[in-house]
Amino acid sequence: MKKFIPFLILVFLSFIGLLGQNTQIAVDEAEKKAVIDALCENLEREYIFPDITEKYVRMLKDNLRSGKYDGIGQPQEFALSITNDLMSVHRDRHLSLRFNPEWVKNERGRKELDEKAILLLKRRDRASNYGFQEIKILPGNIGYFKFSEFSYNTDAYDAAVGAMSFLGNTDALIIDLRNNGGGSPEMVQFLCSYFLDNPRQHLNSFSYKDKEKLTQYWTYTYLPGKRLNKIDLYLLTSRGTFSAAEEFTYNLKNMKRAVIIGETTGGGAHDNKFVILTDNFMMSLPFARAINPISKTNWEEVGVEPDVKVSQDKALETAQVMASKKLAEKEKDPEFKADYQWESEAYQAALNPVTIDEAILRSYAGTYGPRTITLEGGSLFYQREGRPKMKMIPIADDYFMLVGIDYFRLKFLKEGDRVVAVEGHDRAGVADKHLKKK
Repeated sequence: MKKFIPFLILVFLSFIGLLGQNTQIAVDEAEKKAVIDALCENLEREYIFPDITEKYVRMLKDNLRSGKYDGIGQPQEFALSITNDLMSVHRDRHLSLRFNPEWVKNERGRKELDEKAILLLKRRDRASNYGFQEIKILPGNIGYFKFSEFSYNTDAYDAAVGAMSFLGNTDALIIDLRNNGGGSPEMVQFLCSYFLDNPRQHLNSFSYKDKEKLTQYWTYTYLPGKRLNKIDLYLLTSRGTFSAAEEFTYNLKNMKRAVIIGETTGGGAHDNKFVILTDNFMMSLPFARAINPISKTNWEEVGVEPDVKVSQDKALETAQVMASKKLAEKEKDPEFKADYQWESEAYQAALNPVTIDEAILRSYAGTYGPRTITLEGGSLFYQREGRPKMKMIPIADDYFMLVGIDYFRLKFLKEGDRVVAVEGHDRAGVADKHLKKK
């Protein structure tokens, strides 16, 4: 969680640096010592837990004296070995050593690089729509919002406002954070504010090694557009949900504002920055820790536990079922209630597909007035005279929806074991009925 310009340059230059690291220089014993000395100095100066800092420093210096790193010649291997050793003492996923001479070089000369690099990176950021990947309205007036980062780019706020405006008339909202790796706490603050009402509410704080310093994040009193503070809210998570995306989830979970569906998140609750150690090495240094005003702690290492635990590939379908079912349950108007129930059946069929014996499917095949139903490759297909053929998806043993249209379904009628007719259903109920041709 860094300021906008350094973060963007780091991402871009790290990428460039990695391209040129196939031919690696060897790391000698003098540089290993310099790296470890600088790493320890930065930990002692700013790392947020002094007691853990002592353990880190003692371990690294003991390892250096014992010759643990003597046989390592490749710089990437050295960086990974140091990082793994740090994690063995205390697993802080924001703490790492990295070999990246290109970044170090360009960071030192960033005054000359800034203008051109920033323009290029802003253009790249805009081309990716600031991580806002997908915004749409699902059947049943359920919004879906997927984004991959909480962007540091100040231009991203306009895109965020546009997304909230687009979703402003939905009855429920699913936010997909399954592949969101984090980013800006300020963007977390901004987006959280849309889902909470005034008066201002305390979202999160960051504390530092200096106990006198504290940064607090509260919801905004004013927001462009309207708040979505009344709609049902569902957040999708995975092990890849990390850092700022976890804060967003943790904030709204503790405020009982959202239902969390999916997997336990990655477990990174610290704010970090990137620091030069030598000409070839830099580190990611956690310098602040999150403190939630409700739990008085954070999600570091343990992650954020979902309210509904399912594998990440089932999270969206589970949220759709839950959202449509809840909307149907609380709806008083019969027409709208029927609409929500109609969509809920379809979502349920997608989440838990109905399997029907092929002999039963074969009994449904035939001609029903202007409708013809055929069995092909283990699935039923429906065709009305002069219209395209459509695959049928079972909702129940005798009830099917059609791929391609969401306003019409078919129910088979039996007398004993014999199929005698098919009914066409719309959202209001039975639309028509045709007997099966003998």
